[in-house]
Amino acid sequence: HVQLVESGGGSVQAGGSLKLSCVVSGYKSYYMAWFRQAPGNEREAVAFIDTSGGTNYAYSVAGRFTISKDNAKNTLYLQMNSLKPEDTAMYYCAADEYNLGLARSYTYWGQGTQVTVS
Repeated sequence: HVQLVESGGGSVQAGGSLKLSCVVSGYKSYYMAWFRQAPGNEREAVAFIDTSGGTNYAYSVAGRFTISKDNAKNTLYLQMNSLKPEDTAMYYCAADEYNLGLARSYTYWGQGTQVTVS
């Protein structure tokens, strides 16, 4: 049974930073990603990391966000710097056995953590 639990969200002023975490239970070598969804908007991909540590980012966050993982801790991270009000959303981590990149069809999802930038 795979379970993903996010944490680290909160409220921050524009220009500030937050670091999100996602602990994965039932872990094996998954492809993982961060997504976000603002009210009234579709869920969108933010960042992706493959099983070898290769990464890819949405254009809107490239250069500001960094995705990483600690296999020993079964934890995925998203370091978010230079935050903007338009980054406000619920952030979700996702995992899959297959390389889905920034597509939305991941099998496993966390419950989300709210990020608010004012």
